[in-house]
Amino acid sequence: MARIPYVEIDTAPPAAKDVLEKLPIKLNIFKMMAHAETNFRPLMRLGQSILTAQQLPAKLRELAILRVARLSKAEYEWVQHVPIAKMTGASDEQVAALERDDAAAACFDPVDRVVLRATDEIVRDGGPSDTTFAELQSHFSNREIVELVLAVGFYMVMAHLMISTRIDVDEAAGVRVLSSIKR
Repeated sequence: MARIPYVEIDTAPPAAKDVLEKLPIKLNIFKMMAHAETNFRPLMRLGQSILTAQQLPAKLRELAILRVARLSKAEYEWVQHVPIAKMTGASDEQVAALERDDAAAACFDPVDRVVLRATDEIVRDGGPSDTTFAELQSHFSNREIVELVLAVGFYMVMAHLMISTRIDVDEAAGVRVLSSIKR
């Protein structure tokens, strides 16, 4: 059970109510984020841009998000992003490898592995090592590297919110949310 009650549309402050009313799916994460009413809309916009407007390949973004979820022990994030990861091309074998914390499994190609290693280092150490960063530069543009760091950081923030407030896990709806914001 959540440590803080969710914001409900009928009693939400005007700024949060406006955002909540426009959401096609009222997930618990959104109803919890709405408590920070001045941050809610900007956070939603940042999350939307990460999911829909990055040049970083979507599959790599989702592998990184799943890795953040596992490293952070954020079940909610995991449940919502497994279907998105599969939709973007992650295989069942890759998802299973991440679930058992095997980010170096043979099912990952060298580019997948450097993204996962960079994610580990960002989460664990605050940023990738020089070696990992140089490897990222050999595969990605500066924009894509910054997008990866932003995606990892954003989903770390979301994981910490989920864990700190003990958000109740919603049924997986991430694909429906993503489809609704891509329109």
